[in-house]
Amino acid sequence: MNCTQSFVLTALISAVLVGCSSAPRVLAPVEDRMASGRSSLNGGAAMDAAKALPGSENAGKPGYYTVQRGETLTRIALENGQSRRDLTRWNNLSNPDVIEVGQVLRVVPPGAAVEASGVVVRPVTVGGEVPVATTPSKSAPAAAAVVADEGLGFIWPSNGTLIGGFDESKNKGLDIAGKAGDAVLASADGQVVYAGAGLRGYGNLIILKHNNTFLTAYAHNQKLLVKEDQKVRKGEKIAEMGNTDADRVKLHFEVRRQGKPVDPAKFLPAR
Repeated sequence: MNCTQSFVLTALISAVLVGCSSAPRVLAPVEDRMASGRSSLNGGAAMDAAKALPGSENAGKPGYYTVQRGETLTRIALENGQSRRDLTRWNNLSNPDVIEVGQVLRVVPPGAAVEASGVVVRPVTVGGEVPVATTPSKSAPAAAAVVADEGLGFIWPSNGTLIGGFDESKNKGLDIAGKAGDAVLASADGQVVYAGAGLRGYGNLIILKHNNTFLTAYAHNQKLLVKEDQKVRKGEKIAEMGNTDADRVKLHFEVRRQGKPVDPAKFLPAR
């Protein structure tokens, strides 16, 4: 899996989220209202069209993201460690498959305070959890950024041979060999936030959300056995290994911490 493909996955996690079918979803392309405005209107009218884009008043503010050409809601959700369903709800999107270049989306929960430094203060949860300030991993030493798994106790998602390690610039996860049909297991308890084939380069893909910090992704499956919104347990079989969008049968496994890929090997038990 190359860097471009992995970047596409990184945006996903949360389109992970409208509909419960595991059947492949065809995502509509991003609309470019500004481009069409320039071609059909005079300069002043085109500028007015651009200003009218949803959320434009929040452009550049912490906790918001401006849609770029070629992106999907699924990709944006993944890169920000959220679910597609949450982004749809937070931004009142009538059709999550249609977003526009230049549109500004909320990518943190309403009520969460986001400082300019990137520190996110989460709101109080239903369970009474107090607000927690969280700093992105890039501001901490690399070794310290992935020490704690918040009690999730990740396990290996497959018993196959490791054939590709984590490389920040080339491979955002681990590649594990196996035979077609081999079991793919949930690495920790979680909820399915995406199950489909809407991201080029990942084939049949499952994304699990484990808590407000961690997501895991399982790519290239031949068959998906879970649906979006379904809760799964650690060690549960969620897919069968395959070679969709891959040059051989393998599982591509990623761990995402606040939407950013980290080395899964640092969370998994030694073999």
